[in-house]
Amino acid sequence: MSKKLIYQLLVSGAIILAISSCSTPPLIEKTANKNVPESYNGNQDTTNVANVQWRNYFSDQYLVALIDTALQHNQELNITLQEIEISRNEVGAKKGEYLPKVNLGAAAGVEKVGRYTSQGANDANTEIEPGKEFPEPLGDFMVGAFATWEVDIWHKLRNAKKSALTRYLATVEGKNFMVTNLIAEIANSYYELLALDNQLEIVNQNIEIQQNALNIVKLQKEAARVTELAVRKFQAEVLNTRSLQFDIQQQIVETENKINFLVGRFPQPVVRSSKTFVDMVPKSIQAGIPSQLLENRPDIRQAELEMAAAKIDISVARARFYPSLGINAGLGFQAFNPAKLVLFPESLLYSLAGDLTAPLFNKREIKAQFKNANARQIQAVYEYEQTLLSAYIEVANQLSNIDNLAQSYDLKSQQVEALTQSIEISNNLFKSARADYMEVLLTQRDALESKFELVETKMKQMNAVVNMYQALGGGWN
Repeated sequence: MSKKLIYQLLVSGAIILAISSCSTPPLIEKTANKNVPESYNGNQDTTNVANVQWRNYFSDQYLVALIDTALQHNQELNITLQEIEISRNEVGAKKGEYLPKVNLGAAAGVEKVGRYTSQGANDANTEIEPGKEFPEPLGDFMVGAFATWEVDIWHKLRNAKKSALTRYLATVEGKNFMVTNLIAEIANSYYELLALDNQLEIVNQNIEIQQNALNIVKLQKEAARVTELAVRKFQAEVLNTRSLQFDIQQQIVETENKINFLVGRFPQPVVRSSKTFVDMVPKSIQAGIPSQLLENRPDIRQAELEMAAAKIDISVARARFYPSLGINAGLGFQAFNPAKLVLFPESLLYSLAGDLTAPLFNKREIKAQFKNANARQIQAVYEYEQTLLSAYIEVANQLSNIDNLAQSYDLKSQQVEALTQSIEISNNLFKSARADYMEVLLTQRDALESKFELVETKMKQMNAVVNMYQALGGGWN
């Protein structure tokens, strides 16, 4: 390309740029507010359980095995991994856009033009070689390399690649957030399964107690101390509890299959140890300080990357207003006879051209794209701030929940102990005719409900520990 041509392109570009830049819409930019409170409850201790690896956080070997299986075979997680692979390929595609495109080509053809045409008349009066007329028909054989290149003078293509890379990193953080949620869901379902096992054991014990009470009532009826009504009432209570037994068994099957689905396998028994569930002591939680959420929570990191990508997209949209510089080049050999392709320089062909273009009549579309990019950047900022606020509230709620559940469990334990003792007392009073059979039935029912509530409270305690670990951003690293 000659210096004169380059100079003309630069002058033309300056004129076109001046015209284009005058109509660029103003940018309305919003900066994210990343400020969070200094602490959750006045504690400045930076020790944070989110930094504990999940294998060390959960001590139950059966639960650890389930999580490990899920991280390998969970279908939704594997789908997300393929989405990450797609995003990575998009980065490679964007990178290729600002590199020269070079193609190799070969062509062969033949042409016969009419003698009484301008080209035919010229060919007839021209010698292709000394003493040799143009062949008729005329062959055309060509082989060469051809390149096109859009010179990225405004970094439009580089910024598009940078935006794709940032979004790829965001998908990785999205996968990390999914891992955190998957671990929490499996752990919560596992503790729910243990709770159901313990509730089923309570029901079985209660059926035995009620059956013994029914036998006593039948004996007392034979001795004319109670009526048939009392026998029917006790019998109905036994049947009701047995019905509850089957309800719990169905819940166990459904919870097992929920876990099986999460770990990516067909229905089968879930190996577990339910005997020590009631004796489990929830972990002591160190929540650290709120600013650690910015690093530990994958969803916050994902929102931050999405926000950065949206900001880069504005630069890409702005660059569309400016002229683009393209260069086309070709180098090869062309001749009417294949045997003459190797002749140099006679058969050599080359071309070099540059073009500078700027939008003129489609600016309304480009302006709309720019405004949309601007709006998406502002939207991404709000989404980031919303994610950060939601994360802080989740931690605050779980901290309060853990404290309240601890106090609730202590009180319910005392309630269960009192009602368990009252069963024996009511039975003795009933045997000595100092208590009505309804008092015995109500006492047994209250004791059963209180034991159920105690198990549910224990499950909520364990779930709160899991949810706290999740809220702080633990499990993915």
